[in-house]
Amino acid sequence: MHWKKKRVTPLDVTLTLLLLGLGAYIVYRLTVALNYKWQWSIIPTYLVRYDHEQERWVANLLLEGLYTTIRLSVWATLLAAVLGLVFGLMRTSRRLLFRLTAGLYVELIRNTPQLVLVFIFYFFVSSQVLPMLGIEESIRSLPAAAQTWIARFAAGPDLITAFFSGVLTIALFQGAYITEIVRSGIESVEEGQWEASYALGLSRCQQLIWIILPQAGRKVLPPLANEFINTIKYSAIVSIISIQELTFQGMQIMSSTQVTIEIWLTITLMYLVLCLLLSLSVRALEKHLNRGHA
Repeated sequence: MHWKKKRVTPLDVTLTLLLLGLGAYIVYRLTVALNYKWQWSIIPTYLVRYDHEQERWVANLLLEGLYTTIRLSVWATLLAAVLGLVFGLMRTSRRLLFRLTAGLYVELIRNTPQLVLVFIFYFFVSSQVLPMLGIEESIRSLPAAAQTWIARFAAGPDLITAFFSGVLTIALFQGAYITEIVRSGIESVEEGQWEASYALGLSRCQQLIWIILPQAGRKVLPPLANEFINTIKYSAIVSIISIQELTFQGMQIMSSTQVTIEIWLTITLMYLVLCLLLSLSVRALEKHLNRGHA
């Protein structure tokens, strides 16, 4: 296949000039019309700091918030993937009860604002369910070294309840959308694949594991990547329950320094880099799978 060489058209030049002009106008309004004084020098001080006790540079509020966002997103993504796979299989099940249960879950979550879910799980589940499980007390009873490892990969005892509520809320919200992606991927596999695998004597479970899901996985990888990126972005909403992720730390810094635009631009850039890295990784994985399939 011969690809035509892309040429720069007058429309491309016009749009580029318009975007540059818009950017210049925004900078003008901020610096001249609004008399805004940029204070970029404070940003590095909130990224890293020198710890005199440890005698080394350590992460400060913004990087700590970024690490918390990554931990929150990873756990929520894993749980959402499990929920999406289970309910996606239920949506395509032959049993009516399974289909109705999965359909009810999808419709309930997709038609409920995420902010409402955050409050429900934080003020109800965290006050009623988690105390019965004794998670916080169990963590506090562990040795200091174990608590350090748990705080490194999740959260400390003081914040574990809010962290668990945030993970559960994001996972349930994203799991509903992943459920529909899994369902559509399974239903996109040709009927002949089911018939051929049935003729070979495979059970339905074996059909799904060895024949259907591998084919569906390649088809649903792009929309799944989009949902994983959304998980990172939706993690910002749990800042309202005092989870010290990136957005929460940014608001704390802004309230103490009165520096707004620089903080939010920095946070935007950090989210952008994180999402772009995930997008590029998934794209590379997709190319690898397509190459192996070809």
